[in-house]
Amino acid sequence: MSRLKRYFADVPDLDVQITMRVVREAHTVEVTLLLPRLLLRAEETSADMYSSIDLVVDKLERQIRKYKTKIYRKFRQDGSLRDLIRGAEPENGQAFEEEELEIPIVRVKRFNLKPMDPEEAVLQMNLLGHNFFVFANAENHHVNVVYRRKDGTYGLIDPEA
Repeated sequence: MSRLKRYFADVPDLDVQITMRVVREAHTVEVTLLLPRLLLRAEETSADMYSSIDLVVDKLERQIRKYKTKIYRKFRQDGSLRDLIRGAEPENGQAFEEEELEIPIVRVKRFNLKPMDPEEAVLQMNLLGHNFFVFANAENHHVNVVYRRKDGTYGLIDPEA
């Protein structure tokens, strides 16, 4: 993880969560970097634990490089994400490469959020044949998302208040 230090300016509290799972000789490494106003996450699986770690760090480096240009162009005010990532401004007057800066949104869908519990939302999701479902949680009135995980179980995204 020390390879990633060079990309960041002085970050006082860098919260890094690393999870490793081994299932039938497959080593899965998941890394989540929680930065102020920024979340980076990568997961890789291989037959060797060290290979998985190298692959996940490579993936995080690609994410950081991809977002450097975007951060510089979108957040130009002081105290922004731009100050978090080292070298997020053009050097010697050169412009950054255009790296997928435009993300086209091809469809917008609007719907009413029906208050329900997460179990009912999972049933609705399955009835619709979707992989995720957005709903208003009847218990805490937050907008939540249930989703189907790769292993066939379900997840719930509940934002902090």
